[in-house]
Amino acid sequence: MKTAQVLVEALPYIKKLSGKTVVIKYGGHAMNNDVMKEKVISDIVLMKFVGINPVIVHGGGPAINYWIEKDGGEPQFINGLRVTDKDTMDIAQMVLVGQINQEIVGLIHKLGGKAMGISGVDGATIVAKKKEMYIDDLPVDLGYVGEVATINTELINQAIDHGFIPVISPIGCDMNGAVYNINADYAAGSIAVSLNADKMFMLTDINGVQDDNDQVISVLTFDKAEAYKQNGVISGGMIPKVDCCMDAIRGGVNSVHIVDGCFDHSMLLELFTDEGVGTMVVKE
Repeated sequence: MKTAQVLVEALPYIKKLSGKTVVIKYGGHAMNNDVMKEKVISDIVLMKFVGINPVIVHGGGPAINYWIEKDGGEPQFINGLRVTDKDTMDIAQMVLVGQINQEIVGLIHKLGGKAMGISGVDGATIVAKKKEMYIDDLPVDLGYVGEVATINTELINQAIDHGFIPVISPIGCDMNGAVYNINADYAAGSIAVSLNADKMFMLTDINGVQDDNDQVISVLTFDKAEAYKQNGVISGGMIPKVDCCMDAIRGGVNSVHIVDGCFDHSMLLELFTDEGVGTMVVKE
């Protein structure tokens, strides 16, 4: 009976989301734990089988750090952005495109789905430009760190139309062929906007945005988000994450959900139940 009740509760949500696109930014500890990795990917495969079109955009910071250190280097960051010289860019491209992307694609196939790995360079899916940064009005050169200029959805849509789950590495190139490493959160947001996605998920290492009593904020409107940033409830690394969510919604995404990727079936519970388990960011 409990199983039947769950299915009945989920049915209206499945019906509403059938045929819709959901972009998932996949990162954090859920990528580093094999058990959790399989649970997250199985949930994404289930979404595909019930008629939703999931699109994965993945990160890979810890793995990049590992290979930089193994190569005798030391990861360097300025204001949370990785300083990326040519050697670091080569490592990032190797790890994101050659390792992590293919691991996710293989796991989807193992769990009964079909996936297509896409680097942002493929088909000029992510056209990038060099990111400019200023500290105290002085320019800071981050190297091969980029930001999204435009998104070409042709290859992504072809994959979806043929029944594949696109798995996208946040590597882009400019019109001169220079390759850049792009923050996965912002790449996912730009892709969600360009695909007219209904929803976007941000998988993190906490249960969602928390108030000053450490309680998860179930629904976060723009007004509340600005107020919480002003009074310090939203701080540190959560600020750019929430800003990224708001940018995606301004671009046309209906809602963005911040959930714990290490919580069992967090995306399914957020999608298909009345209560949800994370923070849903909406305009109003």
